[in-house]
Amino acid sequence: MRLEPIALGDETRRRWIIVAATAMTLAVTHGVWYAYSVFLVALTREFGWSRTLVSGAFSLFVLGNGFLGPMAGWMARRVGPRRLFLVGGTVMAIGLALAAETTEWWHLYLAFGGIAAAGMGLSGWVTSVVLIQGWFPVQFGTAMGIASAGIGAGILAMVPLAELLIDGLGWRWAFRVEAIVTVAWIIPAAYWLVRDPPGLEIFDRGARRATPAGGVGRHWTLTTAARTWRFWGVAGVYFTGNLVTQMLLIHQVAFLVDHGVSGLMAATVGGAVGLVSIPGKAGWGALSDRAGRELAVTLAFGCVALSLGALVLAGRHPIPGWLYLYALLIGLGYSVLSAVFPAIASDLFGGPGFSVIYGTLYAVICLALATGPWLAARIFDLTGSYAAALWLGLGMAVLAPVLAWIVAPRRPNAPPPERQSSAANLLP
Repeated sequence: MRLEPIALGDETRRRWIIVAATAMTLAVTHGVWYAYSVFLVALTREFGWSRTLVSGAFSLFVLGNGFLGPMAGWMARRVGPRRLFLVGGTVMAIGLALAAETTEWWHLYLAFGGIAAAGMGLSGWVTSVVLIQGWFPVQFGTAMGIASAGIGAGILAMVPLAELLIDGLGWRWAFRVEAIVTVAWIIPAAYWLVRDPPGLEIFDRGARRATPAGGVGRHWTLTTAARTWRFWGVAGVYFTGNLVTQMLLIHQVAFLVDHGVSGLMAATVGGAVGLVSIPGKAGWGALSDRAGRELAVTLAFGCVALSLGALVLAGRHPIPGWLYLYALLIGLGYSVLSAVFPAIASDLFGGPGFSVIYGTLYAVICLALATGPWLAARIFDLTGSYAAALWLGLGMAVLAPVLAWIVAPRRPNAPPPERQSSAANLLP
């Protein structure tokens, strides 16, 4: 299928329309992602399954999405993000519709953890990052912060909506509505509003791919990046930062319900996290472009550390003040991930190979995103409490900014000289 470029007027207007469209796409895909915190409670009650089992479906969803990261990055440069959005949005909607038919645990694992995850992997984060980085190679932190604010909007809208749908129509119809919303937005947006970055055109002509400009150059490939300690340092930042934040975001509803907060109120707190993260993402992205990635990460994870204390106090004294203080702190802290973390990798390993390098690092992110919620659930099932999980989260919140300063994206290394005879050499 040939997709003609869209006519959107001047270049500046086109670029910001693409940012807005990407923000809405991320709102849909990650709204579904974080709404699972509500489904976790509903499915546990419906089937009597353990939290470990129900969290396992989410962990599989995250891992499946993450393992597609390198392939999504590679495909984004070969066929363009636009086509990936079209295919991925369709597959994700099918997976959500099938999840509504769950009667056994493996149905949920196959539909949500398998099919929906594959769609998410193609139409979600890596594809969006490649798209925005291609259009904004200079102001990447700022543009990514604005685009990723859509995730906060998705949390704000989808988490309370899922709770209302579950209360009114049941969790099966909640899954079906998510499927309808997914296909109703992503497919038209990809066709009418999104355009592939100009730099990708060199890989999109003819059966034999063209050579990058010049044929010879000094730029990072996955192979050369993976030989450096900084690549693994970035992976450490990604793993620690995402483990603690995802653990909190997925289990916050269950934690609050366990401590006497109503399901709707707990879901409202989850939505408030999304609301706070909207300006947070744009703010951290702009700050990191001006004052440095390390400072932004340090301030953000200070908020995450404080949010852990606020959550404990909200559990002991479930009054609105503590609940919304927690939402404010975790919303601000968590929002640095989407805006600044991709910019760290771009600072250190930018160039034609960035899509594959970042796609591979995204697999590390998803390993953390899967490990955090599963580990917290396992700790709860073994001890009857989240206490040990919260202490673990505090350790990760301290370690993430320490690693960011060690990696020091403000002082990138020059890539090693290496002849790149074809686009295929972007892969190891």
